[in-house]
Amino acid sequence: MKTVLVFFLAALAEIAGCFAFWAWWRLDKSVFWLAPGLVFLILFAWLLAQADSAFAGRAYAAYGGVYIACSLAWLWLVEGMRPDRFDLAGATLALTGAGIILVAPR
Repeated sequence: MKTVLVFFLAALAEIAGCFAFWAWWRLDKSVFWLAPGLVFLILFAWLLAQADSAFAGRAYAAYGGVYIACSLAWLWLVEGMRPDRFDLAGATLALTGAGIILVAPR
């Protein structure tokens, strides 16, 4: 359960950090958006390193599904665009894959 929480928090930090760069570059926001963006990206890297996994690649692969779902939540809650049925189907598929990676007996 700790790993799922870490993945969720890491996704929020990564999305916030990347969105700050997006806002500066694509939405003509102030260059000062980059400072919190860098802080969030550093937080993301630190959080993802806290995942309970013996191998980084496996942690990153499982994290990917959570990132996809959180990105669609961001799309809806921050950008005001409701995900469509294809977005939701893709997120469900990605979360299923992440779950398989996380709980597979090894």
